[in-house]
Order: sequence, then structure tokens, then C-alpha cells
Amino acid sequence: MGRLDNKVAFVTGAARGQGRAHVLRLAEEGADIVAIDACAPIDTVPYDMATSDELAGTAKLVEDMGRRIIYRQGDTRDLAGLQSLVSDAVDEFGGIDIVVANAGITSFAPSWELTEQQWQDVVDINLTGVWKTAKAVIPSMIDRGRGGSIILTSSVAGLVAYGNLAHYTAAKHGVTGLMRALSLELAPHNIRVNSVHPTTVNTPMLNNPAIYNLFFPHIENATQEDAEAGFIHMNGLKVPWVEPIDVSNAVLHLASDETRYVTGTTQVIDAGGSAPYKFPHA
Repeated sequence: MGRLDNKVAFVTGAARGQGRAHVLRLAEEGADIVAIDACAPIDTVPYDMATSDELAGTAKLVEDMGRRIIYRQGDTRDLAGLQSLVSDAVDEFGGIDIVVANAGITSFAPSWELTEQQWQDVVDINLTGVWKTAKAVIPSMIDRGRGGSIILTSSVAGLVAYGNLAHYTAAKHGVTGLMRALSLELAPHNIRVNSVHPTTVNTPMLNNPAIYNLFFPHIENATQEDAEAGFIHMNGLKVPWVEPIDVSNAVLHLASDETRYVTGTTQVIDAGGSAPYKFPHA
């Protein structure tokens, strides 16, 4: 028996990275999946976005587990598209029990050097896209009357500030506030709402040349090995980053009945990274 048997999970940003890990962990525990990812470049994002082939790969992995999946290429900024997918999921599966609003992007610059488009893209996807995801799914969850669990992906940057990431920090703090408001509004419907707050995570959003050049400008053609040595100092534990599965295990916990009375909380998976004072690593 799985911890999510007979449940349906809706996951955004599902093609790769944390999103794919969440999909696979929830499916492993018995959930059927509804998945969406934009799979398209964004001009202000300095790294390669996920592809439609990667989204199809996520779907195949779910099907190989013997679980059902509906997946679609689509942008969380498109409310009508999200609502259409939710409608299809209700028709196919009977409803949605779990929402993981995971899709997100980033870019980098001091706050006064960010372009208007950089700011807008990050806020539109990382905050407004999370709200649109919730808005698209919540009515069907209320109508179904079975409660449920909504998990919003914030960040350590949703609790403390990071330099060169003012737009990202603002959006992720906004996600934390949105989670708290939704948890109050949805409690009478037995729908729980929580947020997860990872530190650096070993995904293409972190491990790419744009990030290496930002954090290690003194190293010409910095590599992942250089990044590993540098990022280790951001965390209290002696690790440069956590793995996607570490976040997925927290998502699973919040999605399951093990946390049936947990709502309005910030689940931090930060390897000690948010501590204000950390002992330096050798």
C-alpha cells in the first residue's frame, strides 16, 4: 500500500529538476499525476529551460510505474490553460487531491540593475503563477468535498534575503504570505496549505554556467566542481546543495495523511543555510 493510494496530484514545472522528482515520488506512493511545464525559453532567463522531450520523459517514467498521468505543455501565467487542464483532470480522474505549485525561474543582478522584464518575468511566474495554479484548482477541490493538500514551492529566499536576487526574494516571500492566507481561507474546507523552503538544490536551475559566472567571477570558465567547493559555505551542514529527492520527501510528507492536521507552516529543507551564523567549512 502506498501513502497516496487513490489520490491525484497536480504538479507544475514537472519536466525536470524538483518538479520531476516530486512527480516520481508521489507516483511511487500511489498517486496518479496531472503535470504541466512551459517547456519554452524565456528571454530573461540565463540558462536553458526544460524541453517537451523532458516532459514526455517524466510522463513515461510515471507510466512505467503503472500510474496514470495527464500532461500538457503550458505556462502557469496562463490561467485559462491551467483551468482547462484541471477540467480534463476532473473528467479523467474524478478530481484533484494534491497540488504542488513548483514552477519557477530566476535571473540575477543587483536590484537597481534588473530590467523591468527580468522583474516581471520572475514575479509573474514565481508568485502570480503560483496564485493562478491555486485559483485554477481550488474550486474543484472545494466542490469535491474531500479536502486535500496544497504545497507551494518557496525557498530559503522566501524567509531571508539573497543579494542579486531582489525580484526572486520578493516573489518567494510573496509565496510564503500567499500560503498563510490560503491556509486560513481553506481550513473550513479541510484543505491544508503549506510551503517548502529549500536551500540550493542540485538542478539545472542551479548548476549552469550563468550561476557559476555570477558566484565565481574570479574563476575563468568556472565548473560544477568549482561551484561545489564554493556553495558548501552557504550551508551549515557540509554540503553544497541538497538533492531534489530531499525536497520531494518533504512534499510527500505534507501531501500525505501523516500531516493531516498540519497547515500554514513553512517546511525548511536548508541544510542549515538560513542560520545567521555558520561555522566555516574547511
